[in-house]
Amino acid sequence: MDVSESQSPSVPSVPHYHDLRGPAPDHTAADSHGLIRVRGARENNLTGVSLDIPKRRLTVFTGVSGSGKSSLVFDTIAAESQRLINETYTAFVQYFMQTLGRPDVDSLRNLSAAIIVDQERMGANSRSTVGTATDAHTLLRILYSRIGTPYVGPPLAFSFNTAEGMCPTCEGLGRTSEIDIDQLVDRDKSLNEGAITVPGFGVDTWYWQVMALSGLFDPDTKLKDYPPDQWEDFLHKPATKVKVGKNNLTYEGLVTKVRRLYLAKDRESMQPQVRAFADRAVALTRCAACDGTRLNEAARSSLIDGRSIAQCSALQISDLAEFIRTIRHGSLGPILETLRATLDSLVEIGLGYLSLDRESATLSGGEAQRVRMVRHLGSSLTDVTYVFDEPTVGLHPHDIQRMNGLLLQLRDKGNTVLVVEHKPETIRIADHVVDLGPGAGTAGGRICYAGDVAGLRASDTLTGRCLDHRVRLREKVRQPAGQLPIRGARRHNLRDVSVDVPLGVLTVVTGVAGSGKSSLIHGSLSGRDGVIVADQSAIRGSRRSNPATYTGLLDPIRAAFAKANGVGPGLFSANSEGACPVCKGIGLIYTDLAMMAEVASVCEGCEGKRFRPEVLSYRLRGRNISEVLGMSVAGAREFLTTGRARVILDRLAAVGLGYLGLGQPLTTLSGGERQRLKLAIHMARNGTTYVLDEPTTGLHLADVDQLLALLDRLVDSGNTVVVIEHHQAVMAHADWIIDLGPGAGHDGGQVVFTGTPAELVDTGTSLTAVHLRDYVSRT
Repeated sequence: MDVSESQSPSVPSVPHYHDLRGPAPDHTAADSHGLIRVRGARENNLTGVSLDIPKRRLTVFTGVSGSGKSSLVFDTIAAESQRLINETYTAFVQYFMQTLGRPDVDSLRNLSAAIIVDQERMGANSRSTVGTATDAHTLLRILYSRIGTPYVGPPLAFSFNTAEGMCPTCEGLGRTSEIDIDQLVDRDKSLNEGAITVPGFGVDTWYWQVMALSGLFDPDTKLKDYPPDQWEDFLHKPATKVKVGKNNLTYEGLVTKVRRLYLAKDRESMQPQVRAFADRAVALTRCAACDGTRLNEAARSSLIDGRSIAQCSALQISDLAEFIRTIRHGSLGPILETLRATLDSLVEIGLGYLSLDRESATLSGGEAQRVRMVRHLGSSLTDVTYVFDEPTVGLHPHDIQRMNGLLLQLRDKGNTVLVVEHKPETIRIADHVVDLGPGAGTAGGRICYAGDVAGLRASDTLTGRCLDHRVRLREKVRQPAGQLPIRGARRHNLRDVSVDVPLGVLTVVTGVAGSGKSSLIHGSLSGRDGVIVADQSAIRGSRRSNPATYTGLLDPIRAAFAKANGVGPGLFSANSEGACPVCKGIGLIYTDLAMMAEVASVCEGCEGKRFRPEVLSYRLRGRNISEVLGMSVAGAREFLTTGRARVILDRLAAVGLGYLGLGQPLTTLSGGERQRLKLAIHMARNGTTYVLDEPTTGLHLADVDQLLALLDRLVDSGNTVVVIEHHQAVMAHADWIIDLGPGAGHDGGQVVFTGTPAELVDTGTSLTAVHLRDYVSRT
């Protein structure tokens, strides 16, 4: 059913990407200085790779996940460029920089300064916003300090991160915290019975003693029996000197102390137990004093053409750009021009649906990468090496066209652009392609092809064979077994959306970036009974955590070693009694070099193997525990062929993680890998609704077919699968499509189509319909 005819703007046909690319400018010198020369690269799984990469060109690096693309581009070329630049600074300055070791490579020649634009999220600092990250808010502050009326002060008077501009109630956070008292105490108990349930306040702890022995309360009286004045003192009494035994100590009410100890800290810096308590006990609500704007009354009172800086920051960026164009003031011409250019760049890069007051921590990895990219589009620097990690992540095919144009724009300014990418739309615009493989892990790390796109297409490489591969529409779609209703969804930009998600089939939810897909699905389905959400969010854990510990695989491995050797299983844990005493089971020694930053070196005690020597003497079919944890999932499946271990390994292989090392730190996994790891854990259940968020992230073209087969197996086993996705292969393979739009931000938030992919291709008028129609027409 197409409901978009009266709402969707007319959409031009999809251009062919080779037309978009155009000829590369003739920047490259004829001699060897026009080439980045890599000789003998052995970082991670690279097998002594040697190659020449043309400078001032757009080079795309392809290959299956784990083939060595990132090892070559990020860990070798970009890392050495940054290391050499860092070495030009004094030791004092280097102390504040990240320590970079020299990559394992024989030589690297003709490097230029590298700027990495990756998908790392922009941190959890709640004071960082899109406006502060792009300097757009700084320009706005200057503007309001000059022509805002009434005049309230210099630019700092409009900053929510300074005392001059922040709201005094929420201190510039825009939110205040409300504490659930019943999450702090059990009112049916006395202090001696452990009435306080806050971490660190158990009976006989220091904090407990200050409260219970303060003389203010009877420690044997149940909290529910406290008279009102005692209850108020117990919770909210300000700092007061009390005598505990022979000591004069400071007493604070429980709520007062909890706020000071826990709520003043950033949650991401808390210990897991404390963070869980804070999430449970504290609710953040919009600050009533500033209505969530973060600014004090004076800053909010200054207006330009009837709008305050807070109102400008809350506008959709595309609308703010239009408002700034209406401002005319001769003396502020340069500031207005720079601000307009910054806002236009955000719109051009597909982020016009965001607002400047959007917290940076809420951006996806792809959105964060594009926000960083804005900083470089207007830069006057040339002959720089820009390094991108899958810049098309999270982008609709319509938005990929714009991203491709921006990559070419950077190249045409005389820069070298290196892109790690899987999407054929971006591979096709490359001047030069480097394909790594042929497989992943130890089966990869070699150059399979280097040359132009035509040569790649003609090559017998996996990437070349898949470049023009198309998934056909299903001849017969599955029929729903029922409906999962969503009614009146209004989260973020959703416009009172009501839609039925069919049960027992594969449903793909699509639409341009910012159209409301995640708001609809995560906001309406997450938390329902039987719904499992496997997303790309970070997996909490230390540098000791790895796929073996996260999936529970280590338990049967330890049990097998213990049974084979007649010893306890605790010996085979690097986090327990089997750990190397020198490095405590980490495998690395971290050394503080005073003025220099912390340096990690391989532990000499265990040579990086993490276990005590006697533990490594125990064998299971000829392998020690360190050697088993060093295996890939695929290798371990050949070694562990039965029991629970094999079941877990089969699930990991089924989600396309066969190349992953069992002992690889979780902190090194990409967003797509994290999602597939979570999915593997939940795959045993039937009669479940699985929600996946862009599962093709990080997948090679050949691996997409494997993913589709996995989704089919989940559905055919009696499950419902809902996928938020832009990849046309997944759309074509779906039983049902829910398309949101017609645009992004306030131009989206509506269901513009529901039906089968064939119906969308035949009758749809949305942007998704245009691109899917072009995709299937070339099958």
